[in-house]
Amino acid sequence: MLTDFAAVLVFIVLGVIFVYGNLLLGSLARPKQPTRDKNSIYECGEPTIGSAWIRYNSRFYTIALVYLLFDVEVVVLLPAALVLKELAGLGYGWTALAGILVFVVVLILGLAYEWFYGNLDWARQTDDPASKSWAETEGPGGEAGPFATDSLTMENAPPAA
Repeated sequence: MLTDFAAVLVFIVLGVIFVYGNLLLGSLARPKQPTRDKNSIYECGEPTIGSAWIRYNSRFYTIALVYLLFDVEVVVLLPAALVLKELAGLGYGWTALAGILVFVVVLILGLAYEWFYGNLDWARQTDDPASKSWAETEGPGGEAGPFATDSLTMENAPPAA
């Protein structure tokens, strides 16, 4: 019984040896000459502006999660449609179709819920000062914050470098 898993153990050991061996070989082969430019933060060729500790709008994550949710559920419909053909041949076609329709109705209800509550809007339009993010609030002297912009016109956007 244990000999059946010997091949798995051999692959695990070889994988660990391969990974750590390449890390060791790379650390021995690469040059180690740190300079000020090499130790600076690299942001895709753009100079860094301001602090990295700003409040990031969580709407991007929400929209991405909603997209993944509906995308994965729609991908499930293709195999269900293929199985529906097989089940129709066995006499269970209407039962399978009813299950698929219930699934689609739940999807449509979920989409309607997200749409109704504005979770699919990229930028919410509101005049409520409490709903503004930290980056959009006014500074101590009453001036606009460093990242305050009009979401439609980008009037107060910082100048392009």
